[in-house]
Amino acid sequence: MAVSATMNSSDLVPFLRRAVGVARTEFAALGALMIVALGIMTFVEIADDMTEADGQAFDQMVLHWMQPVAGQPRGPWWLHEAAGDVTSLGGIAVLGLFAIVAIGMLVILRKRLSALLLVIGLAGGVALSEGLKALFERERPPASYQAVETLNASFPSGHALLSTVFYLSVAVMMTRAFPKRRLKAYVLGVGMVFALMVGLTRVYLGAHWASDVMAGWCVGAAWAMALWLVSYAVERRQKRHHAHLVDDAPPSDETMVDEG
Repeated sequence: MAVSATMNSSDLVPFLRRAVGVARTEFAALGALMIVALGIMTFVEIADDMTEADGQAFDQMVLHWMQPVAGQPRGPWWLHEAAGDVTSLGGIAVLGLFAIVAIGMLVILRKRLSALLLVIGLAGGVALSEGLKALFERERPPASYQAVETLNASFPSGHALLSTVFYLSVAVMMTRAFPKRRLKAYVLGVGMVFALMVGLTRVYLGAHWASDVMAGWCVGAAWAMALWLVSYAVERRQKRHHAHLVDDAPPSDETMVDEG
């Protein structure tokens, strides 16, 4: 009886640890699903308000506060230069370059699923941005307010959408490499700050209305979390079947020393 009791108690601790781990993962999945739903609903609400007087008045108020004089953003000259540098972090060229580096690193680390989903995420983000712009065909702020070059329609902001998809997706992937919650929170926080800064500079520089940027954030966050849910579902399914697409654990330093 004593041996049986000892065995039961020793088995209980690993079981509880596994149960807590599963609960945390399921809670994360539920949170991601809520972000997807909230992002979609908020985008629909913004798109509806965009054509109403209240929504247009809000956009005008924010733009005029950012630029009291058309073409002259608020603040000193160095802030204007910094905003131009930061806003480029959401451009296709910069994000494409960062994506190549990130995908290459993921492939080297044998994170095949993450690399594939990052490619799909950016390609899907571009498709969403261009498709929604073509659908709404909203005009940008007056040219006199635009301190940077602009190309296509205004709604939603492609810079805000794509930067949210990329930086948030990369941040979520990186959290898997850190065991401590503080490091996970820090990485996620950095990803969100990058996306927020890119979006704010688009309004500051007169390239977009405020509602364009908010809509881009909503769509980008929803798309990034949808990709995470796909990753979560695929990993759970393929681990049962020992599929090759699942992310492999990177080789440890000890393994590399032994192989050498």
